[in-house]
Amino acid sequence: MASETDLALRGGGFLLVEVSPDRVFIPEELNEDHLQLKRMTHNFVEKEVAPRIEELEEKKEGVITSLLRQAGDLGLLGLEVPEEFGGLSLDKYSTVVVGEEVPRGGSFAVAYAAHTGIGTLPIVYFGTSQQKAKYLPALASGEKIAAYCLTEPGSGSDALGAKTTAVLNAEGTHYILNGTKQFITNAGFADIFLVYAKVDGKLTNFIVERDMPGVSFGLEEKKMGIRGSSTRQVILEDVAVPAENVVGELGRGHVVAFNILNVGRFKLAAAAMGSAQLVLETALGYAAERKQFGVPLTYFGAIQAKLAEMAAQTYVAESVVYRTAGLMEEGFRGLDLTGDCRKEAGKALEEYAIECSLNKVLASEVLDFVADEGVQIHGGYGFIQEYPIERMYRDSRINRIFEGTNEINRLLVPGTLLKRAMSGELPLLQAAQAVGKELLSASPAGQEEGLGGVLRLVQKGKKLFLMAAGLAAQREGNALKDNQFVLMALAEMVLQIYAAESAVLRAMKLEGLEVQAKHKLFAAKASTLAAYTAFNSLEQQAKEVICAVEKGDAQATALAGVKKLARRANADLIGLRRELAAMTVEQGKYPLR
Repeated sequence: MASETDLALRGGGFLLVEVSPDRVFIPEELNEDHLQLKRMTHNFVEKEVAPRIEELEEKKEGVITSLLRQAGDLGLLGLEVPEEFGGLSLDKYSTVVVGEEVPRGGSFAVAYAAHTGIGTLPIVYFGTSQQKAKYLPALASGEKIAAYCLTEPGSGSDALGAKTTAVLNAEGTHYILNGTKQFITNAGFADIFLVYAKVDGKLTNFIVERDMPGVSFGLEEKKMGIRGSSTRQVILEDVAVPAENVVGELGRGHVVAFNILNVGRFKLAAAAMGSAQLVLETALGYAAERKQFGVPLTYFGAIQAKLAEMAAQTYVAESVVYRTAGLMEEGFRGLDLTGDCRKEAGKALEEYAIECSLNKVLASEVLDFVADEGVQIHGGYGFIQEYPIERMYRDSRINRIFEGTNEINRLLVPGTLLKRAMSGELPLLQAAQAVGKELLSASPAGQEEGLGGVLRLVQKGKKLFLMAAGLAAQREGNALKDNQFVLMALAEMVLQIYAAESAVLRAMKLEGLEVQAKHKLFAAKASTLAAYTAFNSLEQQAKEVICAVEKGDAQATALAGVKKLARRANADLIGLRRELAAMTVEQGKYPLR
């Protein structure tokens, strides 16, 4: 049986143990190198990219590629590329600090993320030494731009249903690719395409170059948002790709595709979190200047309540992203990316598939909430293109679709947990049984004061999940994997637990750090609000799952167990929002930025 320390570092293991604050990484622990990189990125985006947002929105030719090359000159395109191939070999924290600043450049962030993430990383993690030497220096400098080609007109969420084919020629030197890829970011100007095609019915990843005969493109898609980014079809007609351009193992392209999407989801969350900070800043600026009934909007409680929730949820997203960065940094420590490391890299990326999906879902939905409230605070002006909040609102919506829809990502969470439970990787079912025994014998523990008590509340939430998941697995058996109603409820419970715990652990860890008292106070109040709000959701979701899988006396007994677990002290959530609003309005921006 794995120790609690080992489980705390395993993907999904946080559900089974009491995680201590020292086990999580928080943004307040960033070192001076990280902060200097963050400032440099901020200055670049503010001075070079932001002034050209309108040109980007109009797709003025050459602007986005020029900006990408400028980013390459600063080293921002090669953060995760080994130094031997022209990169910087930086840690996961560095990718977050850059990722949260880039969204200030509007649609530039989309091109940047597609290039540096899902476009370049398949070669970094799964490429051969020869492929890395050939392609990575140009990708790191911005001389060449990358794109990722998985989605097809008939297969989005069903990635394995792709129809694009690759057939080895008679000489055994080239694969002949035929098919169409849909919604490909950077397609209008990318030089290198990571294309997924089926060899004898099995998905395989290929490096395709733009100037290879038979490669053509559809027209630019007219999109709701992120209009400055390029989105086109990539059409492959008898494209001869050298056999040495296979990335990873032949017929195992799904390993590359899904694991690269894991890291893509994590990076998307960092960008969404940074975008939420920017939207909050924009809404605060407007609310402070706009007067109604002779006073600024920030005077009114209804507006203050919105600003408090916007700030608190942004804090939660930030806590989750940095916690996950710490896990991934631990998982990648010691991995040599200069050679053929596909097996080790695949294992490291797969380990935190659950957390990466949770990051993506949480941060994208926080951003959508914050952007929607930002428009509402602007009133009618929020609907006018002259105001940046209008573009931010439109741009935010794609994040719940990118990198696998949020529905697919939610379903991945309980699906992966159950697989790991059945294989013995995670003692999930044993933990569920332990909760059942505890409910039969134990009396409720006394309430603990302060953040320790809030953390105990999160721990109770874990028990609610284990109880509901255990009953669902017991009653549904193999049919559970197809019961998406129940799976979605369980996924929401896991999401709320990870989010609330990350927020509270950060606030607790801050108590031992030398940061301003008001910083600690905001974190404590935001995490308390988040935990109580999450627990209300957890209680309701547990009841819904139990009512779906249990009937009669068994249902009544289980619901009594929920009631027992859900006993908790009351908290003045309205008072917390009022205090958070005051701190947020005083700062005029996200208070912890």
